[in-house]
Amino acid sequence: MNDISRRRLLGTAGAVGAGGLVVGAAGGAAAHAATEAAPATALTTVGSTEVAFHSPARTTGGSRAAHSAHQAGITTPAQSTGHLIAFDLAAGADRTQAAALLRRWSAGAARMMAGEPAGSDTGIALDAGPSSLTVTFGFGRSFFGRTGLTAQRPAQLDPLPDFSSDRLDARRSNGDLWVQIGADDPLVAFHALRALQNEAGSAARVRWQMSGFNRSPGATARPMTTRNLMGQIDGTGNPKPSESDFDRRIFVPAGGGAGAGSQPAWMAGGSYAVVRRIRMLLDDWEKLPLGKQEQVIGRRKKDGAPLTGGSETTAMDLDRTGPDGKLVIPDNAHARISAPEQNGGAALLRRTFSYHDGIGQDGTPDAGLLFVCWQADPVRGFVPVQRKLDRGDALSPFIRHEASGLFAVPGAAGPGEYVGQHLIEGH
Repeated sequence: MNDISRRRLLGTAGAVGAGGLVVGAAGGAAAHAATEAAPATALTTVGSTEVAFHSPARTTGGSRAAHSAHQAGITTPAQSTGHLIAFDLAAGADRTQAAALLRRWSAGAARMMAGEPAGSDTGIALDAGPSSLTVTFGFGRSFFGRTGLTAQRPAQLDPLPDFSSDRLDARRSNGDLWVQIGADDPLVAFHALRALQNEAGSAARVRWQMSGFNRSPGATARPMTTRNLMGQIDGTGNPKPSESDFDRRIFVPAGGGAGAGSQPAWMAGGSYAVVRRIRMLLDDWEKLPLGKQEQVIGRRKKDGAPLTGGSETTAMDLDRTGPDGKLVIPDNAHARISAPEQNGGAALLRRTFSYHDGIGQDGTPDAGLLFVCWQADPVRGFVPVQRKLDRGDALSPFIRHEASGLFAVPGAAGPGEYVGQHLIEGH
């Protein structure tokens, strides 16, 4: 059985792209859909969708080769199940142990993303296909000191500033190594999580782990933007790969480049992930009448259109006033403050999961958003937008940032390589 690809067990054909990427409006960044809308997906074909782990062999020219040099799980349509997990290297572990770990993780991720068993397999996902599984790896600031690679640490990994809305738990923040797992089947996602934890062995221990979810592909009659746990249509205009400046905003070019700052060579094709666990104070939010909720966000709850009219994708008319002379979209509305045109063009590629971690003894739900945003430089992306939101976002009283992390995510490994090889081996 272990020699048989899980794809052969699926019994369905015709892989179709998974549902469109989910992005949130609650969390301190531009709320936009991260990729082009994906075609509708019948539930019977969900398991057959496969995403490649390795980039293709290096070629000269061609946007397709350049685009696929990024790790999966960034522009990949967001899956219905996600796990975020951070590890710290064990005491005494050095660069050699780190390289061996990343080699094991890369090999296992490549097998699982192809729908194949992972080494000493637990059998959790033997009945399923790859189910759009992606595994994405990143490095925290502390990794470089622990492995003697401080000279290779990007300035973009300098600690994020403090924000007034932060109530951060250090035990659930940062970490030497970060892994993002996504899949359209919960068992496939858990299988990957368990396999990577087992492969860590004695080289690294789990620092923190968070699990989330999105709408399942095929759950709606047509592809559409999902809603977050506040009931808002959550994501309408993320920078799209078809836009001419998309790569410049989201990915590090070879040799750094305009808008990306000075970047080490090993980060070419990579990106920086800001990770925030944002609790939604749902009891307070749900007490607001519908009209007030829409004023806080700046968009209609029913269809996500701006309060100035049109459809979900209609541009906001930020200067329009009503009969009372007041701005139709209030000056402290979340959509206004986070809009790229209000932040010098700063736009973030948001790729989020909702989470629910139970009900407290006081009856309050521990629920909200696992916020992940991608950019070529967080100092030019996340930081200025979050600072502006921190000063006057109408949504701030209804959310609380409880954990945070910043990770450098290198480009995809080529055939025969492991993720981070160019950093660790100095190629």
